[in-house]
Amino acid sequence: MSNVGQSEFDTQKRVIQLFEQQLGYEYLESWQYRANNRNIEAEYLRPWLSKRGVSDTLINKTLRELDRAAALADTQNLYDANKAVYRLLRYGVKVKEGAGQQTQTVWLIDWKHPENNHFAIAKEVTIKGPQDKRPDLVIYVNGIALGILELKRASVFVSEGIRQNLDNQKA
Repeated sequence: MSNVGQSEFDTQKRVIQLFEQQLGYEYLESWQYRANNRNIEAEYLRPWLSKRGVSDTLINKTLRELDRAAALADTQNLYDANKAVYRLLRYGVKVKEGAGQQTQTVWLIDWKHPENNHFAIAKEVTIKGPQDKRPDLVIYVNGIALGILELKRASVFVSEGIRQNLDNQKA
């Protein structure tokens, strides 16, 4: 077996162990071949919101608002999408159960009690698009991708990691 790339895989394993064992993250395995990877994983966010007492109707409306904010379209660039998602993460999603009902704030992250959040990490998360993207590690909070880690050999220039991160931000 070739040793090419083995040091990167060893480093990846050590980083995952750190997140699992020291920080209490759930390890979601490799998502390289998992279909429909997204920056908002409803299958993790939905049960977290439900456990906090949010109704199914409000969860559906919250997910729609979050998806709308995160969508890149002709009218919204990456900066604007990030700003819109940040606003929802920081200040909550304002939704109504139905017509004539009071507006409620649905919190996507428990800022007051961080230990109540669900923290997870996955490796090799492939995002399909015009050019597939696959960051080495993706960090999720309550099913929302909040960070990526791109691991590089010591012999690779830092600029290469920065270039790859910038490429990963393209549509």
